Amino acid sequence: MTPNVNNGTESLVARFSQFKSLAPQPKWLPALRQAGIASFAEQGFPTLRDEDWRFTNISPIAKLDFQLASQAVVNGAEIAALDKSVFAALNGHRLVFVNGFFSAKLSSIKPVAGGVRIESLASALAQDSALIVKHLGKFAHIAGNSFAALNQALFTDGAFIFVPQGVAVAEPVQLIYISSAKQDGDTILPRNLVIAEANSKLTVVESYISTVNVAYFTNAVMEIVAGDNAAVEHVKVQDEAAAAFHIATIAGEFNRASNVSVHSFALGAKISRNNIRTKLAGEGLECILNGLYLTKDEQIADHHMLVEHAQPHCASHEYFNGILDDKSKGVFHGRILVQQIAQKTDAKQTNKNLLLSDDATADTKPQLEIYADDVKCTHGATIGQLNDESIFYLRSRGMSMDAAKQMLIHAFAGEIIERIKCEPAREVIDKLVWDRLEANPHLIGK
Repeated sequence: MTPNVNNGTESLVARFSQFKSLAPQPKWLPALRQAGIASFAEQGFPTLRDEDWRFTNISPIAKLDFQLASQAVVNGAEIAALDKSVFAALNGHRLVFVNGFFSAKLSSIKPVAGGVRIESLASALAQDSALIVKHLGKFAHIAGNSFAALNQALFTDGAFIFVPQGVAVAEPVQLIYISSAKQDGDTILPRNLVIAEANSKLTVVESYISTVNVAYFTNAVMEIVAGDNAAVEHVKVQDEAAAAFHIATIAGEFNRASNVSVHSFALGAKISRNNIRTKLAGEGLECILNGLYLTKDEQIADHHMLVEHAQPHCASHEYFNGILDDKSKGVFHGRILVQQIAQKTDAKQTNKNLLLSDDATADTKPQLEIYADDVKCTHGATIGQLNDESIFYLRSRGMSMDAAKQMLIHAFAGEIIERIKCEPAREVIDKLVWDRLEANPHLIGK
């Protein structure tokens, strides 16, 4: 394998040659890793010349001096970060990872019955990988996604969640990733696999926080499989350090009559991007993709998604709102693909951007690609500032200017938050967003 010397992959390809998993690997995994690094070496880092990346310049990531983050000794910093996180108040199972490695000390997994498995992926691979081999790497396709390819090659650990047929996991499962990177270029590569079989029910809350503010790089992958009539809700909160970079792939295949919701909240990182790919592979299912991004300073938050309707009688709804301040930037690129077989499709895609500064920008590109002739599909996007008439209405009823702006901004964010079905998770996210708005004077017009 010879990397393209012009695409910035040399150092990471070299890291692959030195890479040794800390846990035993099944015989089939090295070939999967090799395919990942070969694809990454061939593709390289995307540039502004790539259509799917023309609004997001990730050259600051490509220029990093990459080092694979090492397993950290958990100390007071990680414990403090966990304790002060809003997620500390959320009950349920908790898997905690530090620099991408599972921390038994910080984790708390309650007893589960009915064959449910909630464990680290590295541990599951070392013990019994027969179920994992059927799904790992099958949905987060590496063709056209060099970051997914890199993760496939070098992932260290992550979560493995398996819910057997007919079983409901009552409390949410938390996946908390804490970065304790020591230097610029430290690279963290988590990998999650969630399998919810037919008639099962599961809520997963995935969050990213840090103890340091250096230019580390998180490259995460989440694969979700939902069986017939399964109900799965995935809530992801990215609150990385201000100097950090975060690229993630969320990929899933959902089957007949399932109900799947994926929520993304992008609050931190200097540059962040979520690549969301879902295949609606069974009839009569419903899928909701829902997201909110809050940006300030010179942050960039990018959501890029593809929803493939591959069977008839399916509904998908995408709602993404952005609140942008200072010189920050929000990017939304969504595509709904309706295959010829997918008659009676009901698809809706909406992106709204609220600019709190004259220097903030939003690039939005909702798309429909339809090959069926009996469908109901709509898409739309808005970019604007707070409505003067709404502010006047609230002020005429005794509110101050700041209070009126605050109420309107929170209501704008609330459109997204209220779609979270898991009430404890919804309350935690609402508090987090409210606190973030309160903490930033520019976001409430002071």
